[in-house]
Parts: sequence; structure tokens; C-alpha cells
Amino acid sequence: MAFATGQSTHPTPSSPTVQDPVDAVPPVAKLTVLGIQHVLAFYAGAVVVPLVIASGLGLDAETTIHLINADLFTCGIASIIQSAGLGSKIGVRLPLLQGVTFTAVSPLIAIGLSAGGGVEGLATMYGAIIVAGLLTFFAAPYFAKLLRFFPPVVTGTLLTIMGTTLLAVSAMDIVRWGSDAANAEAAAAGTLKGLTYALGTLALIVLIQRIFKGFMATISVLVGLIIGTFVAWMLGDASFAGVGEAAAFGLTTPFFFGWPAFSATAILSMVIVMAITAVETTGDVFATGEIVGRRITPQHIANALRADGLSTALGGVLNSFPYTCFAQNVGLVRLSGVKSRWVITMAGAIMIVLGLLPKAGAIVASIPGPVLGGASLAMFASVAVVGIQTLSKVDLHDNRNAAIVSTSIGLALLVTLRPELGSMVPSWAQVFFGSGVTMGATIAIILNIVFFHIGRQKGEDVAVLDGKPVDLEQINAMSREDFVTTFGGMFAGDTWPVENAWLHRPFASTTDLRQAFHEAVLAASPSLQESLIGNYVDIVELVTHGSEDPQANLDIASLAAGDMSAEEREALEAVGQAYRQKFGRPLVMCVTNLTGHEQLVYQAWRRVDSSSAREARVALGEVLDIADERFNMLVADANPIRTAWIRKFDQLD
Repeated sequence: MAFATGQSTHPTPSSPTVQDPVDAVPPVAKLTVLGIQHVLAFYAGAVVVPLVIASGLGLDAETTIHLINADLFTCGIASIIQSAGLGSKIGVRLPLLQGVTFTAVSPLIAIGLSAGGGVEGLATMYGAIIVAGLLTFFAAPYFAKLLRFFPPVVTGTLLTIMGTTLLAVSAMDIVRWGSDAANAEAAAAGTLKGLTYALGTLALIVLIQRIFKGFMATISVLVGLIIGTFVAWMLGDASFAGVGEAAAFGLTTPFFFGWPAFSATAILSMVIVMAITAVETTGDVFATGEIVGRRITPQHIANALRADGLSTALGGVLNSFPYTCFAQNVGLVRLSGVKSRWVITMAGAIMIVLGLLPKAGAIVASIPGPVLGGASLAMFASVAVVGIQTLSKVDLHDNRNAAIVSTSIGLALLVTLRPELGSMVPSWAQVFFGSGVTMGATIAIILNIVFFHIGRQKGEDVAVLDGKPVDLEQINAMSREDFVTTFGGMFAGDTWPVENAWLHRPFASTTDLRQAFHEAVLAASPSLQESLIGNYVDIVELVTHGSEDPQANLDIASLAAGDMSAEEREALEAVGQAYRQKFGRPLVMCVTNLTGHEQLVYQAWRRVDSSSAREARVALGEVLDIADERFNMLVADANPIRTAWIRKFDQLD
């Protein structure tokens, strides 16, 4: 926010108080249009969940329509609670729209199937939802203390598992057309037709995302569903007969499918789901706070989680599902620049109206299975991508993290790929063996506690001192001299970055140790930073003539400098000379991710074209990248057996 220089920012009697844009109420017409825009961005994600769950449980069309309407109706109430607030401690009062969490889909299907499937399975499903929602509501103020049990290695693993295991549900929707055929030939034809619809829908979604930006890209899944269904209807493969049969008005009633039933394993499964969604909600609240200019406090997080818990419990009562903040609508707030929370409140009111119109639900229920499968394939795969992005922040050189990820994903996929295991175990264990998500989530949480929270924490060996591997605990106990001896080779010429990093002890993890080196360099004065850059051998000199520093030669081993042609050497020398003339420092480059000499020259010329201020930051970043690679080599030298296995697998590529 910009302020006029030299003028008071405090309101005076002659200057009206400027209203916070979060609390501002736009005119009714604008409020309605903006609310509809949020509903459109949200709609596909909202209706896909009840459709997928209904498909997984084998529910009939009438029940599916009821679930869709109950979902929309409760989504509206949940969004109003979150944005407008209820009392002083429920609802974050920010422009956050609530929707069904994708995290719950696979566990809910597993719970329903283990309880008999069909409508019979809904009672146990709703019992678990109600209890998990109430526990979330009452645990909200204490959640910050539980965050340590859900670090990125756990949440990233779970999101990856959820995305990959949900793909099986999408695949079933795609191939189901051929499952009821009278003979093998008809089955193959039906499957091929379903695959064509699914791939066409998926291609359309990708095409929209490629061509358009902004709001159109946000509603690409909705557009894909509409066009895919229209094409199927034109070809006689979709019917809207159910729309005419559906009532014009309908209200979901509490416990419509009977009183809830309670299962300890089902409740545990949903509690894990709510813990994961609490992490997601926390991230969404912080992201929204940044967008609208609000400083987020623990009270905001607690209020948001209370709204999640209350809405989830309400979902169990009103025949719906667990709720969390919808990330795509957070992106829409940034995209539109409209920060008013009352826009979300209006969107909630619109969803309540849609939830009272069974014909609207019947239209959604008419979407052909393969079209839905193609759209949900894109949505669920994006969940896995988020998980992979989260895991990219995890130090997988640490054997403990690697064990958590590999074991959890392995067992989750075992249960997913061999679903018959669920029928071979005792009834109390069927929820775990019937759901890859539940199995993977449980294992990831337990292993994280075992490796990082129970007993004496001895991590992997991180480096070598006097010929012996040393772990993090030993590093924390090192003297300054031993620390410099161990890590002094990470930077060329100077040891002050290592000495300053030593001051950050104790290190809680290998990642913390690595980041301490970064912070030591980035916090230094510009003159020290420039001096550090000047200690490195110019990449041109290093590639063409080598260096007396064996570590510097090792840094470029992947580049195969000896294979350079005369023309490539000449081009490299030319760019090196241009760089020195412009910036007066050696051209420092980390070559680990470069694929060849041409790319080296290309990246060097891009550096020459940079401004002095930007290039100073880039050069310092290259120094840190080189330090990272040297740190990785220290870890590899300290773990020779594991490193040998990794390299053996790399050779298989």
C-alpha cells in the first residue's frame, strides 16, 4: 500500500476513514456477478467429489442427485461460516470459499465399501465424518502444536499417494462402459469409446489451459465437462431424461440415509484426513492473508479450523462430506484483485440456492462416466503434482526421510493395486487394507514419529572428519575448528561462510545445516559477497585449461570438457571475455544441470545481457548452487553404500 510522503495516515475529522477492502461490501449487482464467478471456478471441483464417491459406492442416479444437492447446499453454508463468521471464534473472515476436500475421496469410498457398499455404507461414512469434524473443531486451538507431526515429508507423501491412488477411480469411470457388455467384442468397443471420450475431455482441458490464462484457465475443467457431455449427448451417449423426472425443489434433511454408524477404524481414517486438510487450510489462510494484506495470527488459523470442523460435522448431518478451503478460489482472489469477503458470502448464498434445485443436480448426474473420468484424471493428477512439489523441498539424502516416503508409497500402492487384500484381513483392519490412502497416511505418520520424535535422534551420516563419518548430533557438538575442517571446502578461498554457519548450531536437520550456509552468505555485506565470488575460477579458464584446485575440476566433471570442439571453445572464450569486460569478475557457473556445451555458452551469454544488480545476485546464487553440490558430495562420501545403490539405479535409466 502506498502512502503520500509527508502526510499523516491517521484519519482526521475532514478525512473519512478508509474501509478495509476485506470488509468492504460491493454494490449488489457487482456482488452477485463476482459471486457467480467464484461459483463457476469452484463448481467442477465441488460436483466431481460426490459423483466419484457415488460411482465408487455403486449408488443409483436418484441417490447421486441427492448427494450433489446436499454437497452444494452444505458448501454454501460452510462458505458463509468461513467468510462472514459465526460468533467471535468461528470463521476466519477472509475471502475463503469452502469445498469438499479431495483428500477424503479415497478413504470415504473405502469406508463405504467396507461397510457393505451402496446406501448401506453411507451410515458408517457419515458417522466418521461427524466425529472427525467435531474433533477438528475442539482441537483447532491446539493444532499449531501438532504441526510438527505433519512436516513436508509427511504431507508431500500423503498428497502424492492421494493423487496416484485416486487415478484408479478415474480409470474405472473411463472403462466402465465396456464392463456390462454381452461379449468380449462389445466390451472392447465400449471401452474404446469410453477411452475416446475421456481422452477428448482431457485434451480439451489441456488445450484451454494452453491457450487461455486467468479465469478461463481456472474453469478449464468445468468447460471440459460441459463440452464433453454435449458431444456425448449429440452422439446419443448421454441422456438428460433424469432432469425432467427430478423435482423442481428439494431440501436435504438431516440423516436422510438413516442414523450414522460409528467405526473406530473409519473414524481414525477420517481424523487423519482432517489433519491433512488442516495443514492445507493453514497454507490457504496464509496465502490469502498475503493477497489481501492481513497479518495472519494463530487466532486466524484456529478460527479457520473451527469453521472447517463445524462445516465437516454439519456435512455428516446433512448427507455431505468433509470441508476445507478451495485453493483455486484463493488463486481467483489474486487474479481478480477483489478482496471482499462478502463476495464469498454471496457465492455461498448462490450455492445454497443451487442445492435446493434437484434439477441442477440431475444435470450434473447426467455427465457420462468417461467424460467425468477424463476430467477427474486431470484434477486428481494435479493433487499428486502438488505432493511431488512438496517432496522437492524435503532432504531425501536423509535416510529417514527416504524411508518414510518409499515405505508409505510402496504400501499404499500395494493396497491400491491388489484390492483383494482387503478381504483377506480381519474386519477391523479392512479400512486400512481397503484404502491405499489410509494405509499410506498411517505409515507415514507413524514412521515420522518413530524416526524424528521417539528416543535419541541419530540421523544419517552427513560428512567425514578424520576418515570417520559424522552425524548431525556429532556436528552440533563440533568445535569451530573441526566444523571448518569438515565443511571448509564448500566455498572457494574463504572460510567465513562456514564459520558464520557454525554460529547457527544446533541444527535440527540436514536441511537446517544446508540452509545455515545459505543464510551465512546471503546475510554478508556486499563487499564480502563480491570477494567470495572473486575467489572462484572463471568457468572459461576451468573448462579450457583446468585448475590447480582439484575440487574445482571435480565441479565440472559432468560437463566432459575434453570433448569440446574448437568452435565451442572459441565461443566460450568470447563470452567469457565479454563477461569480464562488463562485470569485472570471474564468470562463476554451476554446471550440474547443464546438458551440453552449447547450453553452457547460451546460459553464459544470458548472464552477459543481465544488469549489474541482477547479475550480482545471480553470481551469488551460482556460488550457493556449487556449495550445495559440494555438500551433496560430502553426504555421499559419508554414506558410500547408499550412494553406490543410487548410482547403480541411475545406470538403469
